[in-house]
Amino acid sequence: MQVIKYPAKESWNSVLTRPIFNVDELEDAVNLVFGEIKRDGDKALFKYTLQYDGVNINKTEVNRADIDASESMLDDELKQALVIAAKNIQTFHEAQFQDSEVIETSEGVRCWRKSTAIEKVGLYVPGGSAPLFSTVLMLGIPAKLAGCGELVLCTPPGKNGKINPAILYACKLVGIDRVFQVGGIQAIGGMAYGTESIPKVHKIFGPGNQYVTAAKQRANRIGVAIDMPAGPSEVMILADETAEPEFVAADLLSQAEHGTDSQVVLVTWAEQLIEGVEQELEKQLQALSRRDVAAKALENSKIVLVKSKEEALELSNSYAPEHLIVSVKDEDLLIDGIKNAGSVFLGNYTPESAGDYASGTNHTLPTNGAAKAYSGVSLDSFMKSISFQKISEKGLLNLGPVIEIMAKAEQLDAHSNAVTVRLNKIKLNS
Repeated sequence: MQVIKYPAKESWNSVLTRPIFNVDELEDAVNLVFGEIKRDGDKALFKYTLQYDGVNINKTEVNRADIDASESMLDDELKQALVIAAKNIQTFHEAQFQDSEVIETSEGVRCWRKSTAIEKVGLYVPGGSAPLFSTVLMLGIPAKLAGCGELVLCTPPGKNGKINPAILYACKLVGIDRVFQVGGIQAIGGMAYGTESIPKVHKIFGPGNQYVTAAKQRANRIGVAIDMPAGPSEVMILADETAEPEFVAADLLSQAEHGTDSQVVLVTWAEQLIEGVEQELEKQLQALSRRDVAAKALENSKIVLVKSKEEALELSNSYAPEHLIVSVKDEDLLIDGIKNAGSVFLGNYTPESAGDYASGTNHTLPTNGAAKAYSGVSLDSFMKSISFQKISEKGLLNLGPVIEIMAKAEQLDAHSNAVTVRLNKIKLNS
């Protein structure tokens, strides 16, 4: 990791530039695949699964028997861990239900909102180099709680031509029946357009690499909603002299191992911390099964020494990290100032991986600075609100003239007349 000491504020954007991709090439690839899916349906899914995943498939949907059989393929320890994680995720998201009150904005004018589930939802679960069965829980549980009518889950097959049994067991645990062995651009395109086998959905959820992110944005442009622009993973750690170098290094590596395009950043005002973290990074890296991936990600990553915790906080808000870890003695002084972050982890004993798996919060979060405008996935992500209003005769007598005046001022006479004819009727009958 490159160490940068006391960067000037005007250089922060360049100092913390995310890994750059050739957007034109990404969009060209996505447009090509989407075009073929729209034209050829499942045939295009077969073609690109072979091209991108190296797997020759002749059907997309996983048999129910294979989903059921996954339970016998996992050890009891992992199954129990999944059950505990699912319970915590359900508890956290279940508490997000909100009742809507009927509000009388003025006499005789009543307004309220009704929340309804999105009817058809597509869930994308990465499963190539690392099968993220935890994402099944993070997306499937709030979707089920919300009451979404149709859940479609896509995940790429492994090199053996099969989906990891932990992903299938998580689907069984959550209650997702329709699972498709399709990944990457072609999975997003399949859910966006619909094919002979994959239903067209109304909204697509899930993390992924830059290709998946570009595909989701393309789907959004053709009228399919998406959760957020979520791309390569990232973490920023704000740490002082009370932070444990061993813990800090472990958290940096936990994100670096996601992919070579991940970025991890340590921001500190305690210069003595840096050497210890560097030593721990070198030591811990050697023990990782994905050390080559993590080492490549560290090339995109930085240790930034700043003058104060206030400057660190300002830099963090400017960067808007997906994950923000705060390991400082006076965390309460920083919490109120955090404006831009996907999810925050406080204290030496709150690893980012707790949120990835089992604490209960959602791990599908905005990346690449999108936390300035987007929230992570929640129960609300799977629902939409419809507003209702009911106006009595007396209410329209009171409010009608206001509407008429405003409509006429905007030169929308028909709007005004829709009120006027009703007022005339009320006056005629009174």
